Amino acid sequence: MRIARWRDGADTGEGFVVGERVVPFPDGLRVSEVLSQGLGPARALYARIDPAGGIPLADVRLLAPLVPAAIRDFVAFEEHVEGVSASVDGRSEVVPEWYEAPTFYFTNPHTVLGPGDLVSPPVTRRLDFELELAAVIGAVDGSDGANLSADAAASHIFGYTIMNDWSARDVQSREMKVRLGPAKGKDFGTALGPWIVTADELDRHLDAEGFLAVRAEVFVNGALIGEDLVSNMGWPFPVLVAYASRNSRVVPGDVLGSGTVGNGGCLGELWGRAGELTPPPLAEGDEVRMVVEGIGELTGGVGAAVIAPALPSARPRPRNRVRDA
Repeated sequence: MRIARWRDGADTGEGFVVGERVVPFPDGLRVSEVLSQGLGPARALYARIDPAGGIPLADVRLLAPLVPAAIRDFVAFEEHVEGVSASVDGRSEVVPEWYEAPTFYFTNPHTVLGPGDLVSPPVTRRLDFELELAAVIGAVDGSDGANLSADAAASHIFGYTIMNDWSARDVQSREMKVRLGPAKGKDFGTALGPWIVTADELDRHLDAEGFLAVRAEVFVNGALIGEDLVSNMGWPFPVLVAYASRNSRVVPGDVLGSGTVGNGGCLGELWGRAGELTPPPLAEGDEVRMVVEGIGELTGGVGAAVIAPALPSARPRPRNRVRDA
């Protein structure tokens, strides 16, 4: 099953993609409600629709397939870490701590973009894309989504979508020198789409170790920049979900990005390996198209940079412990 959100004129629809048509959910349900019911009820819902109903896919504008409850973005590809680390300080390395657990950061669920949307970046000289596959969490009867085992976590994966983690690398680099972040280097835009493909649709691509052996490609202005197999992740998706739930919870509507695939899944990796900005950073007017086997394609463009109001630098303080008299 494919699940989408769309705009038809002034109206917004949510439902299934069936062939080349979009068909609204029965009972006026929304994607968030379907995720909160789980995959089994979603199948029952699909059985109730008229596949010939709805409207042609070509007549609507697709939106991001969900409004995320939260977005966690992992860094699960060793090859990506090798390349990007070289672009930061000239030395390619994967620190031992990377192998211990699938590290992630939280990014902004309020700046999510959909298919065809333009990203409005901050002022940056190193605008980049990041090609990722993302898991979408759904409900499981009797589970609160906390402290899951990897086996239990697998049943919480409702489906998958493509994710483009837009990145301003120069802003990100400054932030991470303070030993926090990434923050403003990332949170101006994360694209999701074109739809959610339910997990059962991709079962045929699982290898013997439980990794999704699907091909992922990214093109800039029509030129192939990177390609990889998602099965090159250091951990399969259920482990990412289980780690996210450790001493915490995953809930319906959560999005968990795989992190950037290797072999050119972002420009930063290629810059690190080349020792120079080749290919060049993204610029206004560029188009980025991502294709993931079994999912579809997600295209986005680069819009004009947004110049935010200036803020003062920190003022050195005297570190007094007693107020002046």
